[in-house]
Amino acid sequence: MIPADFCLSSYAYPLPGECIAQVPAAVRSASRLMVLNRADGATLTGNFPDILSHLPAGCLLVANNSRVVPARIPARRAGGGALEFLLLTPPPLIQADEEQGEKQARVEALLRPARKARPGDRLLLGENLCAILEERREFGPCRVLLRWRGDLALLLERYGQIPLPPYIRRPAGKEDAERYQSVYARADKAGSVAAPTAGLHFTPDLCRRLAESGRNWAEITLYVGYGTFSPIRCPDIRRHVLPEEYVDIPPATALAVADARAGGRAVVAVGTTTVRALEGVWRARAGLPAEGFRGPVGLFIYPGRPFNVVDGLITNFHLPQSSLLMLAAALAGREALLAAYARAVREGFRFFSYGDAMLIR
Repeated sequence: MIPADFCLSSYAYPLPGECIAQVPAAVRSASRLMVLNRADGATLTGNFPDILSHLPAGCLLVANNSRVVPARIPARRAGGGALEFLLLTPPPLIQADEEQGEKQARVEALLRPARKARPGDRLLLGENLCAILEERREFGPCRVLLRWRGDLALLLERYGQIPLPPYIRRPAGKEDAERYQSVYARADKAGSVAAPTAGLHFTPDLCRRLAESGRNWAEITLYVGYGTFSPIRCPDIRRHVLPEEYVDIPPATALAVADARAGGRAVVAVGTTTVRALEGVWRARAGLPAEGFRGPVGLFIYPGRPFNVVDGLITNFHLPQSSLLMLAAALAGREALLAAYARAVREGFRFFSYGDAMLIR
């Protein structure tokens, strides 16, 4: 028998469809907040700006400054038939060959519906932009040869759309270009295909007030990719392999974390992607290197996995049976977390990317 903490079915919970946020809050600061105490599982609720009253004094907040790219592109096969193409390889990591003005690179992408495409098919994405399917897999990313002329980032802006998750049952609009980004997302860190959604609640005013309160701020980059939303199909979650994602931890952030730990001050991650970056590098390198780190990291965190860096977590409410839910359960305890989720459902909290927030402390 699989122990409950490792059983996929243990992470199912009832969620009425009306609890899934389809649009962002009217303003970023209007989202609600649930605070979950790790020590006793107690919860309290308020509004997100109240987080100033609940964060440990002098703590270090670490956030993911990656920016979402318009990576979802309507496509059609050269022989006819419409598909949706989602570029998974972060554009900053694409290394292209160039010949006679045409660039090409092998990348990973999701196709929907994938059954319509066959290896060798040419997918038309726009003027001066196409892809040739090289390998189609039963689940997950396909391998394609991407070809283009000009600036790829500009072509994505021209033909692509912000890749809202499938549970948001509407097309992306102009508002999403702003609201599906954090206010601190950097233009030079544009490479994610999903937002680090815990950061969507922060406003410039709240960031200023955090600094004035003596809390410190540091940033990492994790290009959110397929690993964040890849479904878990193993009844025993310990068999799941989380795909790697690219992480950049600058030396200044490594130093800030080391200073906080040496001074006994809490490290609070803004979002699960930040947890995966910090804990993943720590596990791979037996600590955060003083010189920082750049490279792929793939750490699946579930109950029983130790935390070496992170003491607290600001996060959203996650999908049932998702790796993100399991990461939060690893920090808070599975039963305490699911009890908090049940309260959130009863009290009408909004779930998932555009939903409300939780502080696990």
